[in-house]
Amino acid sequence: MARVVYSAAMSLDGYIAGPGGDMAWLAPHFGPDPDADELAARTGALLTGARTWRGDDPNAGTDAEGAFGGTWTGPSIVVTHHPDPSPPADVTFVGSVEEGLDLARAAAGDRVVNILGADLARQCLALGAVDEIAVSVVPVLLGDGVRLFHSLGGMSIRLERTRLTGLPHTTTLWYRVVGR
Repeated sequence: MARVVYSAAMSLDGYIAGPGGDMAWLAPHFGPDPDADELAARTGALLTGARTWRGDDPNAGTDAEGAFGGTWTGPSIVVTHHPDPSPPADVTFVGSVEEGLDLARAAAGDRVVNILGADLARQCLALGAVDEIAVSVVPVLLGDGVRLFHSLGGMSIRLERTRLTGLPHTTTLWYRVVGR
């Protein structure tokens, strides 16, 4: 069965997007990233929240537009109550997190389901569906925006660090979700 991973780039002060979902802050920090390349190669399906799906891509309009700097292709399951009327061929809209998880796991097969979106990741954690969390900490302070986890609603999630890698433009922390 597919493992479920939440991955995100985050400012040192805990934001994955700036105010209004702005992702332009991330562009100056792009560079070779073996961790992202490895995760992209392991990913069999994306499970994406609606705000992330419709949000700001710092690579919009370039060859690098899309997940993993435009290098990843495959099925995307978008959880939303307002589906697009004409989605791209590899995109499926669903109305619940549970349905999205089921479809993404089936699509990923023995590969990884990668969650994109902070609120969706929080909901998946609440369901006990997240196996790993990978956070690339970027050396910048944003001061405001979308937090990695805005509110876990009193949940305490135990994590075990499995890997730590560092590059000049980011430090990536990998955690296994141990339990609640």
